[in-house]
Amino acid sequence: MMEDKIQEMIEKDILMISTRGKVVGQVNGLSVYQVGGYAFGRPTKITAKVSLGRAGIINIEREANLGGRTYNKGVLILSGFLKSRYAQNQPMTIDATLGFEQSYSEVDGDSASSAEVYALLSSLSGVPIIQEFAVTGSVNQNGEIQPIGGVNEKIEGFFDVCKAKGLTGKQGVIIPDRNVGDLMLRQEIVDTVKKGKFHVYAVKTIDEGIELLTGVKAGRKTKTGFEKNSINALVEKHLVEYASKMKGFAKTGK
Repeated sequence: MMEDKIQEMIEKDILMISTRGKVVGQVNGLSVYQVGGYAFGRPTKITAKVSLGRAGIINIEREANLGGRTYNKGVLILSGFLKSRYAQNQPMTIDATLGFEQSYSEVDGDSASSAEVYALLSSLSGVPIIQEFAVTGSVNQNGEIQPIGGVNEKIEGFFDVCKAKGLTGKQGVIIPDRNVGDLMLRQEIVDTVKKGKFHVYAVKTIDEGIELLTGVKAGRKTKTGFEKNSINALVEKHLVEYASKMKGFAKTGK
């Protein structure tokens, strides 16, 4: 009943899930709900907003006492990844808020940490994320995507939502490469994937995932910085601008 009710709310757009278009700082995460011994997956809207400041990454779920210990650890790890990549030559002077929209119960597990990184990179770079994708996978401080649990339920949950809203032929999920061996999807999904109407992508790194989600190259690190017009270059440029503005405020005493 709970599975059917959540699906009904998504179809009626009471629970707002986008399966088309592009949005900056917004990504479809994949969650598993457990009721007794029964488990099912459904997408969840994850958003990130950034501004000039010094608070760093603010985890809304933790601040609202809705984040479990493993989830909070995942947010700290993604913060470490961002600092190691973008804060080597200047401080990371940002306020960044991360939130699970329309989520009012405890969130635990770190399987959404890669989705949160993607939302932050999109918000910092200004490059929109393709809403026809949904994402799962945890991230470590090296930017590698780690395996998660419930991969089949998560894929099936997003497929059901896309089917109800109308398959476009471009929709799909992004999962950790190390979860490929766990796939055991129901035949309807296998057949739809074979027809090219739904897709399952396996990635090993954050860079691979952000390229799929945005259609823009991630950008390799060179001696002079990241490749021009890449996601990483745009993120770094935005952070440098923030650091410069913060320095200006400090000089004027504001």
